[in-house]
Amino acid sequence: MKLADLLLLAQAAPGAPQQPNLFMSMMPLIFIFIIFYFLLIRPQQKKAKDHAKLVESIKTGDAVVTNAGIHGVVTNVKEKTVLIKIADNVKVEFDRAAVVTVVKSSDTEASAS
Repeated sequence: MKLADLLLLAQAAPGAPQQPNLFMSMMPLIFIFIIFYFLLIRPQQKKAKDHAKLVESIKTGDAVVTNAGIHGVVTNVKEKTVLIKIADNVKVEFDRAAVVTVVKSSDTEASAS
């Protein structure tokens, strides 16, 4: 027998395994992407949205903590920066995104008095 005849017989053999469905072979990859979305991407987007909301709500008189760990009181709010008083006669200008948390705002101090 020739080599070409053997190849034809191998292709036409009834017991030859069929190729798996393309959709079924892609299912594990799709499943892994869905897991990554719900465990990594979605929480990170939610955290970024909450931080953006916090940055927009900063106002004068808020006690804040920066990402460098500096505690202070906001004395002036500009478009992209905030001026934070960290000690007597010491004011430092930070980018608004550098503020990580608002410890207490001036509204809660006024209602507590």
